[in-house]
Amino acid sequence: MKLTPLAFADLPGWSDAEAEGAWPVFRKSADAVMNALPELRRGLSASPQLREIMAQALQQPAAGSARAFFESRFKPHLVSPKDEAGGEGFLTGYYEPEVDGSLEQTPAFSTPMLARPDDLIDLRGADAPPGWNPRIEGARRRADGGLEPYPTRAEIEAGAIAAHTRPICWLRDPVELFFIQVQGSARVRLPDGQGLRIVYDGRNGRPYSSIGKALIADGAMSVTEMSLARLKQWLRDNGLKPGERARAVMQRNESYIFFRIDPALGAASGPIGAQGVPLTPLRSLAVDRNLWPYGAPVWIEADIPHASLSARKGRLWIAQDTGSAIIGPARGDLFIGTGDKAGAAAGNIRHSARFVIFLPI
Repeated sequence: MKLTPLAFADLPGWSDAEAEGAWPVFRKSADAVMNALPELRRGLSASPQLREIMAQALQQPAAGSARAFFESRFKPHLVSPKDEAGGEGFLTGYYEPEVDGSLEQTPAFSTPMLARPDDLIDLRGADAPPGWNPRIEGARRRADGGLEPYPTRAEIEAGAIAAHTRPICWLRDPVELFFIQVQGSARVRLPDGQGLRIVYDGRNGRPYSSIGKALIADGAMSVTEMSLARLKQWLRDNGLKPGERARAVMQRNESYIFFRIDPALGAASGPIGAQGVPLTPLRSLAVDRNLWPYGAPVWIEADIPHASLSARKGRLWIAQDTGSAIIGPARGDLFIGTGDKAGAAAGNIRHSARFVIFLPI
């Protein structure tokens, strides 16, 4: 990648309001870093310079001088995905699904959402055996003491880990579960009206594959047809039972996510991102966790079809999350919010963008 220094005057839309809007989100990340809040998905450590800025931010709670704070401590840098100058990044959007479910299996709710298995070993940052495929980040112990790759989605759905996990709740169908796994969190409405906050609690470590791209490549639908609603409908129309077409398509994505219920999360708070802090709609950003640290301010310019993002003016986001498909220096995933409306907006975001990282001076 190439980093090109810019001035704040080069950022269209940079203003007091933009700095102030992102300020409490930045301080939330700063608090997590300075107090060593456990991360759900371990990311690149903040540099000593960024940690010093975060410590200073926690001593300055008022947002009124946020613009001066950012301008005196950071230098914007345009991120070019390749080594030469120029070239834009790519954006998608994500959201927190809100679905109906049950704590017990019933005819209406028959798809289990699984807890983290007790035999899952996270190989990220650990020593893997010689010859191990680096794209596989999850393992389990064999009877002889060696390691083997953790089972795929298809193998898990066939019962390969039944003795090592349990359902935390039950959903209507595999489509609901699949897209909650893609998004990484959810709110589940129970029959008695109460709600559950579902939080990411690990993955099998298999590579993520986009089933939307697979269906386009197969000719099942065109790029212009593709949307979250259209994709869900196609799956439900093409067989969800084991061995049927739609189930086989979903199993082409070998990645499988596990969850836990977090009773401490209130209904008003956002879902928990990879940094371990509640996400803020239209301010929290998922980035490549191996390239950018959580808490990094990122300025993004893109013409996105959303009421708050429609003009090609910039907006300041804070890196607080990551994802298996979020790979590369100028790759971002925008957190839009909770529920079907947010989901419809997020599903329409597939846009080129100008990606500007704020680096400590």
